[in-house]
Amino acid sequence: MIYYNMNTVVRVCCYFLLSIFSLSWVSAQSKVIDEVVAVVGDNAILHSDIENQYQNALMEGVNHTGDLKCYIFEEQLLSKLLLNQAELDSVEVNENEVVNQVDQRINYFINQIGDKEKLEEYFNKTLLQIKREQMEMVRSQMLTQTMKRQITGNIKVTPAEIRNYYKSIPEDSLPMIPTQLEVQKIVIYPEIEQTEIDNVKKKLRDFQKQINEGRDFATLAVLYSEDQGSAARGGELGWMPRAALVPEFASVAFNLQSNTKVSKIVETEYGYHIIQLIDRKGERLNCRHILIKPKVSAEARKAAQARLDSIRGFIMDGTLSFEEAALRFSDDKDTRTNGGLMVNPETGTSKFEISKVPVAVNKALVGLKEGDVSNSFFLMDERKGKESYSLAKLKSKSEPHKANLKYDYQLLKSMLEDEKRTRTFDEWVEEKQSETYISIQGLWEGCEFKYKNWIKE
Repeated sequence: MIYYNMNTVVRVCCYFLLSIFSLSWVSAQSKVIDEVVAVVGDNAILHSDIENQYQNALMEGVNHTGDLKCYIFEEQLLSKLLLNQAELDSVEVNENEVVNQVDQRINYFINQIGDKEKLEEYFNKTLLQIKREQMEMVRSQMLTQTMKRQITGNIKVTPAEIRNYYKSIPEDSLPMIPTQLEVQKIVIYPEIEQTEIDNVKKKLRDFQKQINEGRDFATLAVLYSEDQGSAARGGELGWMPRAALVPEFASVAFNLQSNTKVSKIVETEYGYHIIQLIDRKGERLNCRHILIKPKVSAEARKAAQARLDSIRGFIMDGTLSFEEAALRFSDDKDTRTNGGLMVNPETGTSKFEISKVPVAVNKALVGLKEGDVSNSFFLMDERKGKESYSLAKLKSKSEPHKANLKYDYQLLKSMLEDEKRTRTFDEWVEEKQSETYISIQGLWEGCEFKYKNWIKE
């Protein structure tokens, strides 16, 4: 509950969790005898590298039209080619970032499998051994990503190039764009009554007293913490860098001493917490917490909705524009400074397909035309787990259409940039294939590779 949205990290973690599961499966079931099947520069590719990724792909249901093992083998060759160049160019990665990413992955693995003991039992390895394996994997991945960004990172396109690119695409090859919306919102959080805040603090002070008298913090967290993500683990968050924690929480957690049984009460945007330090290493720590959220009264809900109705009145009679009202009154820190405009977290743009708009917002927009403002409606802030009320304005709506310059300039720009990045990378690969020592076991010579010069005459 108290760390920032990490969807991208979670998706990466899912991949690596499956990778580790497949590694265990291969070791137990296939008993692969390891051998070097290729060398790129100073980097070897092992038979087990291919088999592990192959089993992982089968588990994920990867559908590849050609020979899947040949495809995986070529991906390994590309990775080693990038690593070789990274070594030649003395490319480095931030070791703190490596450690932080490994910690996040290990935390995710533990969440999926239950606890640290089960993770160690499953792999028949200590947590330290698992972390060491992950460190090497993450470091290599970050090096290849950094190297690839250096190769393709300076791609720029001009408006003239975008227009010419659009004209070059045959009519029947232009992508179909579904209905897309741009939405602005004003959000009001109902005020929490002081008596409710006092009740929450009283409950947490009672927990502090019990903990200081010897009661187990983790037991209280399981029973009473309202952070669903950590309560089942006794409130334990796992290893976290300072930047992954909201500032108020981090400030207190990082100042705790090892002999402190429990922190003072901490207020954040999520509610009220007490914290217990488990361990700290520099700018990373592992701690437990108990979160209690103040409850909103019926009167506070009515007051919030009434306030929004008044704001809507100012907008409708022209006293304030929607953008001005968002800046002056909205409690949503993420949108109020840009006129309430919502940003699609998947694309980084302001355009949403209808299915990607939050359900409550979507319902409020039914029947609205461009420029219309909805009535006030209830909106649950899923990230913070907080109740709110909102107004929504339909800024724009595009009907399904083939991509064009008027409505889809940014999409066409991204398509052209992607195409140029691919072409630049392909040219780099072909150049490096001719310059780099590459040796491939004869077994793989029958593969149909995308890049033709892996096997030298």
